[in-house]
Amino acid sequence: MNETLAIILTIVVGLAVIGGFIPVFLKARRNSQNYTGPRDANDPAPLDGDGSAASATGTLLEDRPETIAPASEAAVEVAETAPELEKPLPVEGRLVRLRARLSKSNNALGKGLLALLARDTIDENVWEEVEETLLLADIGTDSTMELVDTLRERVKVLGTRSPEHVQAMLREELIKLVDPTMDRSLNIDRHDDRPAVLMVVGVNGVGKTTTVGKLARVLVAEDKDVLLGAADTFRAAAAEQLATWGARVGVPTVKSDVDGADPASVAFEAVKAGIDQEVDVVMIDTAGRLQNKVGLMDELGKVKRVIEKQATVDEVLLVLDATTGQNGLTQAKVFSEVVNITGIVLTKLDGTAKGGIVVAIQKTLGVPVKLIGLGEGADDLAPFDAENFVDALLS
Repeated sequence: MNETLAIILTIVVGLAVIGGFIPVFLKARRNSQNYTGPRDANDPAPLDGDGSAASATGTLLEDRPETIAPASEAAVEVAETAPELEKPLPVEGRLVRLRARLSKSNNALGKGLLALLARDTIDENVWEEVEETLLLADIGTDSTMELVDTLRERVKVLGTRSPEHVQAMLREELIKLVDPTMDRSLNIDRHDDRPAVLMVVGVNGVGKTTTVGKLARVLVAEDKDVLLGAADTFRAAAAEQLATWGARVGVPTVKSDVDGADPASVAFEAVKAGIDQEVDVVMIDTAGRLQNKVGLMDELGKVKRVIEKQATVDEVLLVLDATTGQNGLTQAKVFSEVVNITGIVLTKLDGTAKGGIVVAIQKTLGVPVKLIGLGEGADDLAPFDAENFVDALLS
């Protein structure tokens, strides 16, 4: 009898202990369904009992605790952890700061000419060397002959050939050749009812997208409200690259999520967004194309025509790789026939490029070089200035 009672008591105590653990187990199971992080596109918010979406905070599936922060507090936390926007360097004086890079890559032109013209005797052999030096610097045949004839006359009249006099004479003539009278300003002033629109064009690999990103920094430094249009829909990751450049300085980018989307449509939507948002400048990045591919060039013309259905294209910048030398002239001629180039951006002038290409392009097209790239840094794009450029060549 006593043994039976002991067994019954043991069973009762065991059931009581097990019953105490059941609520704890069930609660733990419910909490395992809670979300510990924010939802994304592949993790949609669950539906409430009435079929509507659950709260936007979406951190819990059920049994939402009362201690969850309100939406306003959550928003503040996000704002505090957002990356700080970069502050571009001032545009004023950029070329002066970058002069050392330019002079390092182009000193063969300036110093070579100074050494030749400062000789005690300048005979026909010296003039042939001067001519060869200018041609190797990609100045072009016509400009070379013009400069040599002028230098011949001035040296004859000058009589003395002290280094100071020769350098002053050469500086004066090179500045004339680069032509400081050309209007190198960018047409970036907003119209009364719409933004200024810039198109950036060029062949593959010259750095168009990077140039657009750097130019956005230039405009932000000048307190312009800018919007970017990623109309390069052919190159993989081009739109993301442009958006990254813009995000660094708080500039939005209009792009398509569809690979191979119509670039004219993207450009149209970008300009439309710029008008709606009342920005100052809309810049359109276009796909690289070979100048001998008629279909691609025609498509570039289409992009421009579509934009002009709602706004004028105020500036068309052709990006050229300065290291390609005279080949860049062929590209420039074809592009200018399709989209009416208004300015040139010369990239990679800090490398093996010859500074004379500036003269050759302007002489051939009558279009000014407006910007030059002198490095890979984010703020290594500078407005072109004739006098500072020549001083860098001769330094």
